[in-house]
Parts: sequence; structure tokens; C-alpha cells
Amino acid sequence: MSNLSRRRILTTGALGAAGMVATAASQSQATAQTSAISETAIPNPSSKFQNKVVLITGATSGIGEATARAFAAEGAKVFFCGRRENLGQTVEREIRRAGGEATYVRADVRQAEQVKAFVDACVTQHGRLDIAFNNAGTDHPPHRIADTPISEFDDLMNTNARGVFLGMKYEIPYMLEAGGGAIVNMASIGGYRAFPNIVGYGASKAAVIHMTKAAAQEYGNLRVNAVLPGAIDTAMLDRVKRDWQVTEEQLVQPYPIKRVGQPEEVAAMVLWLASDDASYVSGGQFSVDGGGLG
Repeated sequence: MSNLSRRRILTTGALGAAGMVATAASQSQATAQTSAISETAIPNPSSKFQNKVVLITGATSGIGEATARAFAAEGAKVFFCGRRENLGQTVEREIRRAGGEATYVRADVRQAEQVKAFVDACVTQHGRLDIAFNNAGTDHPPHRIADTPISEFDDLMNTNARGVFLGMKYEIPYMLEAGGGAIVNMASIGGYRAFPNIVGYGASKAAVIHMTKAAAQEYGNLRVNAVLPGAIDTAMLDRVKRDWQVTEEQLVQPYPIKRVGQPEEVAAMVLWLASDDASYVSGGQFSVDGGGLG
């Protein structure tokens, strides 16, 4: 195989793998990422999410953390989970120190009883649920299909797809009881377009897109949408570059906007989809990828 062909495969595969940077709540992400994100601003009393109850999975770092901070800065009561207690407690503490309201609960989205308990606890504490961002996810190193360990494939499906399903399963009844609500699910450009060597990841994110469309069809009084990030500057970006043996410059070549995105840019899309500004938007998939999907 020529160097040019190999580079094209690596770069194209990395484009899909870059979606993993946006969605994974990997155990290997550095604790330093939390302190690298600026503290939440003191909420404005006239903010559009004032007193809205927002539930977020996987908000101990990355996009989930940035979204939790953004909602809190807009006056929301944020209730979030993640598996890493030290990071979750730090995010909660920093949001509260900045004048926002947030509660961290440890939960693993692969476990139905933990997801149910997490959602129930949110409603018990706040009395209702207005908005849910099903963000938690994971990734694994790239493998061709025949070389993909079954355990890794199962973990990807259980976390990325089953986790979103369980979130919606337990969130939707509370929202219906309250007369409405908004759900945003974390997908990926890798779930919209097939890429080599990440079959489990891509399949799990394609399932999220399908479930989002199905939920929007089933529940017309709820708004359900998905976000599809591309290469986002989280702690996992270095791992993607290492695993695919590409530089950041090579990684962003397929993107018309020749840079990686920031977690706050994805958070801004989530907040818009959850807001009244998107009151007629449901069943959609919104890429935040610098034009990578074309």
C-alpha cells in the first residue's frame, strides 16, 4: 500500500474516530481537564433556563461538563452523573462556588437500576424534569471488524446505545406527566457516516440517531434531537492522534473549518435545542463538526 493510500485511510478513519473525542467518558481522561474549563459565571436572573431542571449523564468532564456549566450559568438546576466521583464532586463544587445550582450523583449508564435511581433522585429533589442531555459514552482503540474483541464491542453498545435507551426510558414518563420536555442525545458523525476500524463505536452512535428519530415520532409532545460532534478538543484528542498515528493538522484536513472544535461549541448547540428557540425542532440530527459531513 502506498504512503498516500495509507495516509488517506488513517485520516479518513480518524475523522470518524474524532467523534469519539466528543462523546466518550473514558476512564483514562485526565483529572486536569476539569480545572482547564473556566468556572461557571454567576447566573443571570433573567436567563432563559431559570429554574429549569436539567439532567445530564456523563458530565464529569468534556462536553458533558461544559454543558452542565453552561446550563447552570443560564439559571438551570443541573443534576448530573458520571462514574468518577472525584471529578463529579469537583464540577459540582465549582458550579456552586460560581453561584449556580448543581448536584452530582454517581451512576453507571450501563446499569438499568442505577439509571432509574439517578432519574428518580432528580425528580425527588426538584419535583420535575424539564430537559435531559443523554451524553455519557465511551470508546475503544481502533480495530478491523475481525480483530475487534467482543468485550469491547459489547461495552460500546452497552454504554453508548443502551445508556441512551435507558436514559430515555426513565426520563420520558416524568416529562409526559409534566406535559412536555426536551431531550438531546449524544451521537457522533461516526454514527451518520461509516468509517473503517470503529465498527462498534459507529454502530452504537447510529443506534442513537435511530432511537432519537423513533422517540420524536412516538412522543409528539416531547422534543427529541441528537447532536453529532466531530473532532472536539477534549483530553481524548491526544489519544485519537496516538491511536491513528496522525497529527492534529492531518486530523482536521477533511474539515472545511481547519481546526478542532471546543466543548463549549457543542454545549451551545445543546442549549439551543433545549430552549424555546427550538420549539418546532424535533427528530433532527445536528452536526457540530466544522463542516466535516458536508
